[in-house]
Amino acid sequence: MAEVMVRDGMWTFDGETLRIVPGHNRGVNKLRQLLGEIAVPLEAVAGIAYEPGKKGGRLRLRLREGADPFTQAARGRIPDAADPYQLAIDADRTGAAEYFVDEVRNVRLLERVPDGPCDRYLLPSPGLPLAVSAGDGTATFDGESIRLEWNWMADEGKKSAGPQQFALKDLASVEWIPSAGLENGHVRFRLKGPRGTANMMAPKHDPRCLLLWGLDKETRTTALLVAAVVARLPHPSGASNPSPAPETPALAAPAPAAPAPEAPPPAPASSDDGDPDALLRRLRELGDLRRDGVLTEEEFTIAKQAILRRF
Repeated sequence: MAEVMVRDGMWTFDGETLRIVPGHNRGVNKLRQLLGEIAVPLEAVAGIAYEPGKKGGRLRLRLREGADPFTQAARGRIPDAADPYQLAIDADRTGAAEYFVDEVRNVRLLERVPDGPCDRYLLPSPGLPLAVSAGDGTATFDGESIRLEWNWMADEGKKSAGPQQFALKDLASVEWIPSAGLENGHVRFRLKGPRGTANMMAPKHDPRCLLLWGLDKETRTTALLVAAVVARLPHPSGASNPSPAPETPALAAPAPAAPAPEAPPPAPASSDDGDPDALLRRLRELGDLRRDGVLTEEEFTIAKQAILRRF
């Protein structure tokens, strides 16, 4: 048994499975904690390395292409601190990390684990149900269908279209573009057939698209939801009868169906910016949210200042 235990978590390897357990102190990224313990079978491992640094170093685990639905969904869209397959190593644990790498590499060679892509998922999907509260609405996924509901910041076209619900079997793909700088991100659900490509609208107006503002909680819940959807779509290998990703027990990846509401992010520029009536309407809506207990006094102040700057 090889083991590395540091402040950020613990990795163990018994010759068949590499277990990743995140730490629980405040410095550990919340996404890693939401993912919980991850059991990586040896056949899913493409490589492992220890990268020394000025103070300690970093363990990096590389998985085979198509082995993990979370990696398939994330693809560089999360920061290193949130990546469950990296582990910051303290200076006094360098020797343990190097030994750990040697053990995993040696067993991979003995077992002749291929480096190439997988034709099925070998790691589980995040647990269900899942929900994402974002800039203009909420997306929920129960394993069979996806539902989008709009909030007061949604475009009028989305509000007019009303809540959207579509079955997983009708979904062709999910597109996740995180926010970058001042640019909003989005999650777009593309349906099969002509409905998925005809009259493609901007994310702000598309009733099958949720706007993202880049809040930390939004990013981590989006990562989980997109991974859960990806795990249930056809495998990227194109295998005729791919095995679905195994389910994660509820305790391994807790995800409440209805997370607590977040403070509304700054409103995007729109055609009514500068309109005194629109300004008063938005301030009244913020006041209602504070009165109903949705916003704290601090969140109300931040949101109000953001709206005033827009006008």
